[in-house]
Amino acid sequence: MKNYSIVRIGHEYVVQAGEKSILKVASRRKAAQLVTSAAELLGSQLALQIEPETPVEPSIDPDPGSLLDPVS
Repeated sequence: MKNYSIVRIGHEYVVQAGEKSILKVASRRKAAQLVTSAAELLGSQLALQIEPETPVEPSIDPDPGSLLDPVS
């Protein structure tokens, strides 16, 4: 994950990722909450990508075309 920082510019706070400004908010607390939320979302997204795919279970339903007609 990138290095995030919060910089005060005038009356606003700017969230930066590395050297790039990505978000401007009025409150330092809100900026910190947004950075934390974004980090959690990125972490959960990475965890989902890392999990191995579960194998598909075979169906126990019979093929309708292979059933015998009990009336015959």
